[in-house]
Amino acid sequence: MSDKRIYLSSPTMHGEELKYIHEAFDTNWVAPLGPNVNEFEKEVAAYVGGGYASALSAGTAAIHLALIIAGVKRDDVVFAQSLTFSATVNPIVYVGAKPVFIDSEKDTWNLDPDALRKAFEKYPQCRVVLAVNLYGTPAKLDEIRAICDEHNAILIEDAAESLGSKYKGRHTGTFGDLGIFSFNGNKIITSSGGGMLYSKDEEAIKRSRFLATQAREPERHYEHKEIGYNYRMSNVVAGIGRGQMKHLDEHVSLKKDIYMTYRKAFEDIEGVTMNPYGAESEPNFWLSCMTLDKSLSVKPIDIMLALEKENIETRPIWKPMHLQPVFKDCDLITAEMERVSDKIFDTGLCLPSDIKNTAEDMDRIISLVRGVFGR
Repeated sequence: MSDKRIYLSSPTMHGEELKYIHEAFDTNWVAPLGPNVNEFEKEVAAYVGGGYASALSAGTAAIHLALIIAGVKRDDVVFAQSLTFSATVNPIVYVGAKPVFIDSEKDTWNLDPDALRKAFEKYPQCRVVLAVNLYGTPAKLDEIRAICDEHNAILIEDAAESLGSKYKGRHTGTFGDLGIFSFNGNKIITSSGGGMLYSKDEEAIKRSRFLATQAREPERHYEHKEIGYNYRMSNVVAGIGRGQMKHLDEHVSLKKDIYMTYRKAFEDIEGVTMNPYGAESEPNFWLSCMTLDKSLSVKPIDIMLALEKENIETRPIWKPMHLQPVFKDCDLITAEMERVSDKIFDTGLCLPSDIKNTAEDMDRIISLVRGVFGR
């Protein structure tokens, strides 16, 4: 076993981050809010094509506030993609609403528009949809947007994994009425933590900032007319994000190189497929994933264990939310005879996608995977 640890996706720092951190220290702006927070919001909004953004403590906080701003109340139904990380759907429960899960489609692994149509037939009262761009791959956003408009529903786009991705030339995170970005440690860029709520609606973002600072009214004394939250981003954390933004396009390019290297390396193994994306999409390729046909004797766990023995990190595909014990009583709407998200979970794994991987690292990973297949 090699002493060198190869990670799934670890932070990559460049040095510019320190400039903004030092400025925060030199000016004593180390608490939440400050110049870095203001500029980080402007820089992210400008990058995705304009609009407004609110820098927050986590992407989860952004989803929570998005649901509140969307007017979700106790016992409301919210449609949510099942194949995702739990942070997407936990905030639905925070506000006392009821998640109804939507199965994936095969082309992008994201929310199935046909299943969404069926969901509105069964739950016509639903007024909020939570769609995800899984592993950095854009969903069928035009179709999903059109269905939401048809049913007068608000679309919240969870682009936590897809900053830098485009759909039909337009950045993800901008198709929803509200968009979510994450800067967690393993994302395409990181601020060590934190997230952002995005919208073209300035009033929505102003409200998110108000709610995120304990809903304090503009009075000399501390006046509160509604429940607020301590969700604003630190000025130090925002400084890291500002330095990282300078390298976002570079990170996307490196992630794409990793994906294409894997795809070419395994194209001769029948039954092995990389995570798909549509011709109209430009993913950020955050994580490169592989699925294995059920007829193969090799299973995902075989590859994960083989790499684990060599100090190489992998990860299973997200376990769908409708299979999670905590959500066992929630409904799932599917348009296929076979649950697509179940199959992806059963047959897939995430491969090492760290942009610091050298050519030698990639050769080693590929050789080990091919060896599991006897190649």
